[in-house]
Amino acid sequence: MANVHSPARRTAIVLVVMLAPLAILWTVKAAPNLDKEWEHLPSHFWLTLTAGLLAMILGYSVTTAARRRRDARLLLISFGFIAAAGFLGLHALATPGVLVDNNAGFEIATPVGLLLGGLFVAASAQTLGEEASARLLKSANVLLGALLALMAVWAIFSLAGIPPLAESLAPERVDLFQTAVGGAGVILYAAAAWGYLKLYRERRARLLFALTLAFALLAETMVVLAFGLNWRVSWWEWHVLMFAAFLLMSLAARAEWYEERFATIYQEQTLLGPREVSIVFADLQGYTSFAESHAPDEVVRMLNAYFERLVPLMTDMGGEVHQIIGDAIMVTFNQYGDKPEHALLAARAALALQQVGTEIAGRGDGWPRFRTGVNTGPVIAGVVGGERGHRKHAVVGDPVNLAARLESSATVGEVVIGEDTYVRLPPGAEVQEMEPLQLKGKSKPARAYRLIALPTES
Repeated sequence: MANVHSPARRTAIVLVVMLAPLAILWTVKAAPNLDKEWEHLPSHFWLTLTAGLLAMILGYSVTTAARRRRDARLLLISFGFIAAAGFLGLHALATPGVLVDNNAGFEIATPVGLLLGGLFVAASAQTLGEEASARLLKSANVLLGALLALMAVWAIFSLAGIPPLAESLAPERVDLFQTAVGGAGVILYAAAAWGYLKLYRERRARLLFALTLAFALLAETMVVLAFGLNWRVSWWEWHVLMFAAFLLMSLAARAEWYEERFATIYQEQTLLGPREVSIVFADLQGYTSFAESHAPDEVVRMLNAYFERLVPLMTDMGGEVHQIIGDAIMVTFNQYGDKPEHALLAARAALALQQVGTEIAGRGDGWPRFRTGVNTGPVIAGVVGGERGHRKHAVVGDPVNLAARLESSATVGEVVIGEDTYVRLPPGAEVQEMEPLQLKGKSKPARAYRLIALPTES
């Protein structure tokens, strides 16, 4: 994908992708003697199954990223890949002579899967507002369950020989069905390609260019599907186009930096959005001295004892473990705008961190203990880093810096919170106001409080 942003190179790639498959189809249709019959079942099985596996891997990768970043666009794309993968697998398994004889389940599984996939990816190319995205993310499990249930029913009917999918369709009925599905699929994948082309023009990212080309290939797949004759050159062509589209997307995704691999596809609010968050910083006071006087394996054992408990604890309490650097941990709350009580959640998590950390420290011989700071305020939550190097989803802003400074001002076992966190805590929070802190890098003293206890959850 090197130098894809060169106008001449980009134009050449688009022309080849758009014209070559249609030229092949026109040629074999204009000269029917070239549209030779070739029925090779093993080739069909492995070509279709491999395409399905590529789509499945893509679907899994994109789903993981979509759920982690709560991005509705990625979620829709993942559903498109899952739909295509599932029906491609069914199509491969129903290849005549593999598990069952020729039937309707074999004939129409791939067009149905591609059509369903087209619905999802065309929807993903549209601009989704925050409310629509939230509704979609909330119903994600229901939608995924319905999609998987449909594929399961299809598999039962097709492979168990249950009508109507057990029937062997007449060629004219297959042609009519494929023409109708192909026409609808062309519109959907062309809409997806156009949407991602516009996004590529805005962001100039390699992955978006590859995605645009892949959806254009799938649009052409549906064109060829509408006119191809079973087991002839024209029929094999749409299988090859489909395989090429999923292979292109897989290779392009693999070439991306592994952290935030799909960052260039994110919605605007995921890529760079204002948030009010609460941040917990904690580190081990005396860690440097401990590391100097102990063997490295003992230091690692100590850190693992802490973080194996604390990382899942922070997650269970509503936070996202943003990073672990040596002996320090940073946890964010409300990074995706879905936790309005983030200050209270962060304060509770900080107290729990100290309690569990103290328990663990008691098992070791002179293990250092945590000091903790909590702060709340407006930040920018989004992707930082370059397309070809290290990048991650981060929170950036002065409240993050202040949280780190509050942590450094705490003593062993203490939780020090900033004023913006304190004013958001419920009545009954037990605190001790500290002398204004003159923190490193801050022009004015900061008001801070030692957090002692919080009201019991009702």
